[in-house]
Amino acid sequence: MYKYDTLTDKALEIVSQVGDSLKNSIPDTAGKWLQTGAALGMAKTGTKVAGAMIRRNPAMAVAAAAGAGLLWFAARRQQKKSERGAIEGRATRVEARRAGTAPRKRAASKRASRTTTSQD
Repeated sequence: MYKYDTLTDKALEIVSQVGDSLKNSIPDTAGKWLQTGAALGMAKTGTKVAGAMIRRNPAMAVAAAAGAGLLWFAARRQQKKSERGAIEGRATRVEARRAGTAPRKRAASKRASRTTTSQD
């Protein structure tokens, strides 16, 4: 559990740093004070919920962090791939054929091959 304890401590430290940065960016006008207060309240509530969730389910927190990292990695690779541009090339169309089968000839039907003789 030592790794999980350090993860929870690190997560709580990061969340508190985000809260401190919000406190330092408080605007001057009275109208925005209300918005900032609401944002601070949501951040405080969010940190409490996140801290409780991390303490109860450290494996979920690790999985979420790993998933976020994979999404970031995939987005970064896609961005680099699109920066390189398209690869120019040529393509030729190949018609599909069945291998090893020759076209079948229709056999004459039995009725058509019979000759009828009348015995009158």
